[in-house]
Amino acid sequence: MIYDIRHVTTYNYESAVSFARCSLRLEPISSPGQQLVSHHVDIRPAPSSRTTRTDFFGTATETVLIESPHRVLRIDSRSRVYVERSVPGRSDDSLPWESVREASFSSGDLGAASPIGYVFASPLVPILADVTAYAAASFAPGRGILAAAVDLMHRIRTEFKYDPKATVISTPLQEVLEKRHGVCQDFAQIMISGLRGLGLPAAYVSGYLRTIPPPGKERLQGADATHAWASVWCGNELGWIGFDPTNDILVENDHIILAVGRDFSDVSPVDGVIVGSRKQKLAVAVDVLLVE
Repeated sequence: MIYDIRHVTTYNYESAVSFARCSLRLEPISSPGQQLVSHHVDIRPAPSSRTTRTDFFGTATETVLIESPHRVLRIDSRSRVYVERSVPGRSDDSLPWESVREASFSSGDLGAASPIGYVFASPLVPILADVTAYAAASFAPGRGILAAAVDLMHRIRTEFKYDPKATVISTPLQEVLEKRHGVCQDFAQIMISGLRGLGLPAAYVSGYLRTIPPPGKERLQGADATHAWASVWCGNELGWIGFDPTNDILVENDHIILAVGRDFSDVSPVDGVIVGSRKQKLAVAVDVLLVE
């Protein structure tokens, strides 16, 4: 499938901003099952400088400096991506989860795709006893990693309520677990924390969802904004598999990967600092169109 993606971020400031330094992670990655065809970002007002680097996780990160006074900052990202993934079935056989845990800790690879980098706590995903206990209910001794992760994903989908007003980016995971309300970021990070608490590698993935579903299928939650899900290392044979607990589905061809990291702090599409005063308003619009 070929998708055209438009991601527009607009900041409106009450008073003029004299300087802005922004980090943009808006270029979808090329990885197994996904190929970036084209990408362009238009920024108004025009930056005085733009530099791009690839971070440790393989994400293209662009740093822009804006030195002209402005009250509106508009970042218009447009990409074309080819997606063709093959994923296992929800009930397919897989290694016992204990074997996957042992294999991850015995890995000698310290690269971005190595499972060992995603086993430990990260800035926004602490390992909490209550979250680990919640996840452990899906991981009976000897159960296959795939079936166990699917069960955890399904429980999060059915036992938590999607509620955009319930949390913000800084809401602690313990509070999310207690409220059982939140958004895709919360559900992904609950799943990741629970898996890491069991010693299993899990990464945070940001990206997009197909806006218009195929005929006969329901529209997915989170399709009008950036989305988030978990990627779980299921052993050397299966590798990394995407699990979307917000929608209780394995990640296949309706998902487009933007960036991968330990948690949201590694993959935020736009962040930075400004020199200014008073309040600001943020608006984000995302559209994902199936081209072919």
